[in-house]
Amino acid sequence: METMGPESVTQLLLRWRAGEQECLNQLIPLVEGELRRIAHRYMRMERSGHTLQTTALVNEAYLKLVDQAQVDWQNRAQFLGVAARLMRHVLVDHARKLQRGKRGGGARKLRLDEGLAISSAKSAELVALDDALNELTRFDSRKARVVELRYFGGLSVDETAEALAVHPNTVINDWSLAKAWLKHELSPRGANAG
Repeated sequence: METMGPESVTQLLLRWRAGEQECLNQLIPLVEGELRRIAHRYMRMERSGHTLQTTALVNEAYLKLVDQAQVDWQNRAQFLGVAARLMRHVLVDHARKLQRGKRGGGARKLRLDEGLAISSAKSAELVALDDALNELTRFDSRKARVVELRYFGGLSVDETAEALAVHPNTVINDWSLAKAWLKHELSPRGANAG
């Protein structure tokens, strides 16, 4: 089978957006490896013994992607960004359900950098990170999208810039500022100040 590049993925997305539903069946095999990479990246951050597996996370995201027919699909990078966001929501929903069954806890220190390190209380930290990203979205949605695309989606600076239709330098600046803001918000002092 011939491998298709990002241009082919973009063409299938545009055809899917135009109403050609069968394009989704052609698209998924082309991006399945990238979806698995994103899911694996998420699952590496989760606690050991997590009840969701990489394949289940990809499947959940696929089911949600099928319902995204009203998205104004532009390109492969945007598609992967939406997939990463959907996977994040699946995991956060799962973590919130687990937390509802538990009491106590508090904000834990979370180191945010290129290789975000999450400790043993990963579900609580994922929820805290999601809450912080939601807060960041309220006043600067582009910076929050940069975090989603770069960190969770694993996209490069150039791919992120393409998905957001901005210059790569804007992505670099937003990434730096967003990391600093999130580090403050997720620190025990920042969490208590809010």
